[in-house]
Amino acid sequence: MSAPKLTKYLFWMAEVLLLASTVGMAVWLSRPGEWRPLLLVVLLLAFALLGERFSVDVSDGQLGVSTIVIVLAIGLLGPGPAAACGVAAMISTSAARRLPPVHWLNNLTAFAVPAFTGGLLVRALVSNVHGVHSQQLAQSVVFGLLVFGAFIVFIGLNFLLNELEACVEEGRSLPRQVREYLPLLPAELAAGALATTLVVAYLSIGLPALFAAIVLLLIFRHLTVALLRSEDRAEQLQARSRQLVGLQLGVLRTLVRALGMRNKTSGRHAAAVARYARDLAIELGCDEDELDMIHAAGLLHEIGKFTWPDRVLHAEVIEDEDLALVKNHPQEGAILVGALDGYGPVADAILYHRERVDGGGYPAGLIGKEIPLGSRILAICSTYDTITAPDGYRSPMTPDEAMDELRHSAKNGQFDSELVESFIAVLEREGPTFAQDADFETELEFERRVREMAEPRSADPPRSSHASSPKPRPRSLRSGALDLGQRALHKG
Repeated sequence: MSAPKLTKYLFWMAEVLLLASTVGMAVWLSRPGEWRPLLLVVLLLAFALLGERFSVDVSDGQLGVSTIVIVLAIGLLGPGPAAACGVAAMISTSAARRLPPVHWLNNLTAFAVPAFTGGLLVRALVSNVHGVHSQQLAQSVVFGLLVFGAFIVFIGLNFLLNELEACVEEGRSLPRQVREYLPLLPAELAAGALATTLVVAYLSIGLPALFAAIVLLLIFRHLTVALLRSEDRAEQLQARSRQLVGLQLGVLRTLVRALGMRNKTSGRHAAAVARYARDLAIELGCDEDELDMIHAAGLLHEIGKFTWPDRVLHAEVIEDEDLALVKNHPQEGAILVGALDGYGPVADAILYHRERVDGGGYPAGLIGKEIPLGSRILAICSTYDTITAPDGYRSPMTPDEAMDELRHSAKNGQFDSELVESFIAVLEREGPTFAQDADFETELEFERRVREMAEPRSADPPRSSHASSPKPRPRSLRSGALDLGQRALHKG
């Protein structure tokens, strides 16, 4: 909340008096020697007036030459020329940006007063600035330290005057402004260090050092503008990538939600399978990329059932004429998920999660380790949740009965027996139904997935610490009797 009008008027009057006093002191205390050499004075004033043209706007503020010019005037000339450079820089900036009168007043005060103070401080500490010669290197270094100290005083007073104005005009708290200023401080210190170096170089070399600095500043500005444009384009591209990824992933999320509206158990089942599958993958020693892939496959493994009509989706027993439609749902789901960039392994896990280790599954009739690890995990976790869930159409099995059924099915060639034993070990440790209260939206972590999927990826794929399964070889589709976990496909 901004201050009352009376407080603002008093503050503006104080700024006017402070600025007028500074100008008066600068004229009164000015020495003829401060304005020599004339070429240096003209050069610095010209840079101060043209400083706006060399400034570059950044997200946290502005990069410009005004501070460098003022520090050069503080160190090489004196308080009067330093104040004049501050006034010239702010006239240029305020006019170019068409600021209102109160901001003109604040800008002039916030630069003229600190510049004059810094110049006065240097003059008080050094009896004869222009008596320092290039041969006296030690004295030049000491003088450089004094100039840098005056620069610290300059930016401190500049910050204080600017932030007092913000407190009065906008009601902003001083601690908040300090936090906002801190990211700019390294750039300010770098500018001060550069200006101090130029002061010492001028004392040793003369005007050629400043002319060389002009060339360097022009090159620096050109490179900075190019870099900032590149960063802006990268940020825009990143934002567009996130929008595209969010749209694609959002479509899949919407399909799962729509499937859940048709079948109330789908969302909970998907979340439970994802959590079971992730814990089993952890038990197997999979790395983070594999864990995330298997978890995502668990969340989306049923998405292909969106294409089923209600008579199939809600059927307790699948009719013979619908078997082809049922067996096609892994392929439909894999096509939908595979459209997401980087989700190819997730699509593969979904595509083959109805395979059997004895080769009697679908859609490709893969055998044993030909089936991707993620698919073998999904097959076990999906079946277990289907036969133990309390929200199904059938009476659920007890956890012990379900574990026995998994072992029995593994002996009959449906599941990987080693993975079944690992999964049972997880259930005995974590609890037999630890994932049944999982929530789809919580497990999906939509914003995180969008953010990570939109990040640039390296050209080389990440290496896995877990031995990967051989690439499945294509086989002709096989038909077969529905086995465990496929008798109630509206849940599995």
